[in-house]
Amino acid sequence: MSDSLRRLVIVVRADPVICGHSVEARNLAEAALLRGFTEVRIVTWPLEQLERSGLPLKPAESITPYSPGIVVERPDGVGDYKVIDGRYLAGITGRLVELFTDGVPTVCMSLYLSPHTLAVSDAVRVAWSTGLPVDVTTIAEAVGSDVTNVVRSCVESGQYGAAAHVLASYLSSDRCVAVSEYTRDLIVDSAALIDERHGTRFAQQCRERITISYPAIDTSAYLELDEGELERRLAARGLARDGYVLFLSRLTKAKGVDDLIAGFARSRAHAGLTLVIAGRGPEEAALREVAERSGVADRIIFANDVSDAEKPYLMAGCAAYVLPSKPRPEFVETFGIALAEAMLAGSGPVITADTGGIIEAVGDTAMIVPVDDPDAIAAAIDRAVLELTAEERREWSRRARDYALQFDRLAVFDKLFDGLVVDRVPG
Repeated sequence: MSDSLRRLVIVVRADPVICGHSVEARNLAEAALLRGFTEVRIVTWPLEQLERSGLPLKPAESITPYSPGIVVERPDGVGDYKVIDGRYLAGITGRLVELFTDGVPTVCMSLYLSPHTLAVSDAVRVAWSTGLPVDVTTIAEAVGSDVTNVVRSCVESGQYGAAAHVLASYLSSDRCVAVSEYTRDLIVDSAALIDERHGTRFAQQCRERITISYPAIDTSAYLELDEGELERRLAARGLARDGYVLFLSRLTKAKGVDDLIAGFARSRAHAGLTLVIAGRGPEEAALREVAERSGVADRIIFANDVSDAEKPYLMAGCAAYVLPSKPRPEFVETFGIALAEAMLAGSGPVITADTGGIIEAVGDTAMIVPVDDPDAIAAAIDRAVLELTAEERREWSRRARDYALQFDRLAVFDKLFDGLVVDRVPG
């Protein structure tokens, strides 16, 4: 990496959004400081706009502060009500233009192609047009839902122009990455459909340009947890070590929580366990109703106030961590950051489904169940809790942790930034 790289700008839906990639952005920002960047800025959306969006948000008091040297910017919108929805994007794009033309060598990374890579691509074009000195290198990361929710839906609905806009902006970046092989293949397949229908040439460029950069995780937050603190945090929730099955993620249909509730109720092990459903999301009210009708409502706890600091302890203390994700038109699990975090924490066996990019996150260290199969979930819970010996559980956890260590934020950062050169000529 060139010694001239000094500023990193990350454009993302940042905290308080409940999303693995907001955490990934935080981890990349922290890694940048450790690797010698003197200035790190996260450019994101105003809080009131995030609240209006309907995205699941963490309680403000549960968010871990960023390290000194990381600045979070939330540019105001540009214009008034007559600029219907673009004024906040204009605010972000305008701020990026200012950062790209102030003379500081900058790397700018966008997570989510639409709208963040679109904003970066537009800002770079405008920056060059000003005649001011520009020293910026761009990295665009496709996380998957930006492809399923935008590119693929555009292909299916015949909105060629919108899909072309996203792909062209992506490919205009200096480095194009995807969070998994699954995501890369999804992009190439979508591009090939556009090429077939409209005579464009996106797919070959995607095959040649896109590399894999798995999400960055702060592994130190999950390793060597204090046993006394673990016991205190579990006791505060009325929990005991290995006395509960844990789900911790967003509460959406694609996460399969309804199947987990049904599987937990059908398991033999449930009589001695609690099911903890931790997280927030649009399906929370509906899932509480599912739990009430399950027949085991007295053994199910919903926790929508789990802090960043508490999460590793909840994961470390559970008898099994279960994420039975299933593909939905609006979302497919393209990696599974929470799975890797649970593996690092040394939880009981991870139980999940072979969908999207999940296998890349867990390798051969998880119990895999079919999607939409509560009976298989029940059997996996019983195996994890009732059938494995203590030694087998320890070995399971050891293998899982060893596998997940590859996602350490410094290792991911070094690979992602290796060979980047800032000096560019406009083109």
